[in-house]
Amino acid sequence: MIDGGEAIRKLALNVVRYTGLAPMAKPFVGGIGAILMLHRVTATPEKPDSVNRHLNIAPEFLDAVIADMKAHGYAFVTLDEAIERIKAGGKGGQFAAITADDAYRDNMTEALPVLEKHGAPITIYVAPGLINGAADLWWEVVEDIVSARNRLVLTTANGPVTIDCSTPGKKIQAFARLHDYLTLEVREEDQRAVLRELARTNGIELGARQNLLMNWDEIRAMAGHPLVTIGAHTVNHRNLKRLSEADARHEVDDVRGILQAELGKAPRHFAYPYGYASAVGDREVGFARDAGYVSAVTTRHGVLRAEHAGFLHALPRISVNGRYQSVAHIRTMLSGVTTPLANAGKMLVTI
Repeated sequence: MIDGGEAIRKLALNVVRYTGLAPMAKPFVGGIGAILMLHRVTATPEKPDSVNRHLNIAPEFLDAVIADMKAHGYAFVTLDEAIERIKAGGKGGQFAAITADDAYRDNMTEALPVLEKHGAPITIYVAPGLINGAADLWWEVVEDIVSARNRLVLTTANGPVTIDCSTPGKKIQAFARLHDYLTLEVREEDQRAVLRELARTNGIELGARQNLLMNWDEIRAMAGHPLVTIGAHTVNHRNLKRLSEADARHEVDDVRGILQAELGKAPRHFAYPYGYASAVGDREVGFARDAGYVSAVTTRHGVLRAEHAGFLHALPRISVNGRYQSVAHIRTMLSGVTTPLANAGKMLVTI
């Protein structure tokens, strides 16, 4: 959630863009296609200045990105077709599949009309625990806690720590501190209890954040739409790498049965929560493969290559997010130039 390298990445994107390197390099490094990653899509975010605002893009921007990609020859396909195209080595021209994590309600109310306009399919990855309320949108709760206070006391293994939240800058630092505390210091299994105690002691109600997500009736309606595929995002949106093998397999395996019971169809595609290096590795890829998913996606930055046919459970994505709401930025990312820049020189990005 926290991204201290945004300014550096934007500088790199602009350098590549203004030197004209991207269009020249694209035929050589652009790969065969891309999987786009979305979270929220809304023109009216509840908190426009939110520290989580990078999770949101405007519908108009999504419209512009799809239109630009189509103008540059991309065919928008279902994830099933994308997998078949990868297996075929990209025959048929460049393609793109759109995905969205967490099942935010605005995927239905504001993104879907844009997708219908373009006939662009989408796969939405659902974590049933988030929908049922058994898991929390903890990043939203943390922001509310920090916003409500000028000072927090955090109980850590080394004793109580006082956190200053008195200014906008201090609040950003406090959010980062709580983020690291919950994702690095607290056991994954204990995260919810710790979060709820923090919320309770700071007067924050938890239920309202569930309204950001679709309910089961809405997910069922979306599942019946010809452009929509529902995928799995674990049971409780947990960091698999921080769990025991038994608990991680439960998260990966059991979500299939839950979604089948709710929707009448088992999901074929999977997304690892968080998806970065400290959340998914070889072990977790094996779990997704063993569970029978056709594909699994990370949040690693990269375009698709024909060689990904051997790594269908470790596919990279291009994040379309609030930090880079520029068609030129997305065009540069799709050129493939930024793939090795973001991955220590690697062109084939897996895990």
